[in-house]
Amino acid sequence: MADLTSAPHIEIRPLATVEEVFAASEVLSVVWGGDRSGMPPNLLRALAHSGNYAVGLWADGRMVGASVAFFAQPSARSMHSHITGLLPEFRAHGFGRALKQHQREWAFARDVGHITWTFDPLVARNAHFNLRVLGTRVTEYLVDQYGPMDDGVNRGDESDRLMVSWALAAPPVPTPADAAVIDAVEIPADIEALRLESPADAAAWRHRVRDGFLRLLGDGLVVGGFDDARGYLFVRP
Repeated sequence: MADLTSAPHIEIRPLATVEEVFAASEVLSVVWGGDRSGMPPNLLRALAHSGNYAVGLWADGRMVGASVAFFAQPSARSMHSHITGLLPEFRAHGFGRALKQHQREWAFARDVGHITWTFDPLVARNAHFNLRVLGTRVTEYLVDQYGPMDDGVNRGDESDRLMVSWALAAPPVPTPADAAVIDAVEIPADIEALRLESPADAAAWRHRVRDGFLRLLGDGLVVGGFDDARGYLFVRP
C-alpha cells in the first residue's frame, strides 16, 4: 500500500519513450484486473507518436496512472478519451481530477471544444466524479457497447455504457433542483463488490438500470445529474 500521509510530488507528461509506453500499458493492465489487451504497448505507442493524447502520471517518480484520448472528426473539434486509470491505492486523492484537468488544458491548446468518454453506469464513484465533480452531460445510453470483455473488472457482465460530453469552455452542469426532477434511476453503492459477492444480483442491477434508462429516455426525459442516494436524476430537456 502506498504511503500517502504526505502529499506526493505529481508530474503528468507525455509518454515519450518506449519504456514509458510499456510502463503505462502495465499500469492500465493492473487497473483492469490483469487484462493486457485493453491498451497494448504497440497501439499506445502509435497513438502517442501520431499526436494524440497519451500521458502518464507519476507520483514521487513512480508511474501510477495513465490516460489516452484520440481526436474525433476534424469538424467536430472534439476528442474521445478512451481510457484513464489509476492504481487502486492512488484513487480518491485528487489524482483523477488532476489527469482530467491536464487533459482539458491539452485539448484547449489544440482548439478542441469537447471531450467525450464512456463509463459503466453502475459504478457509483465514476458517476459521482463525471456528473457531480466534472459536470459532464450524458448524451447516450449504449447497450452492450463493447460486447463481451475478458478483463478482471468486466468479465461475465454486459458492457452497457453511458456516453458523456465535457464542454470545456462551459461551466459544469449543475445538479438539478428537486422540483425539476421527474424520476430517478437508482444504482448500487458498490457494484464491484457485488459482482464478487453475488453475480446474479449484479446482473439483475444491470438489467434494472438499463430498463429504467431506456424507458425514461424513450419518454423524452434526459439525465440532468447524479445524486449519491437517489442515483441518476431525470429532467425534462
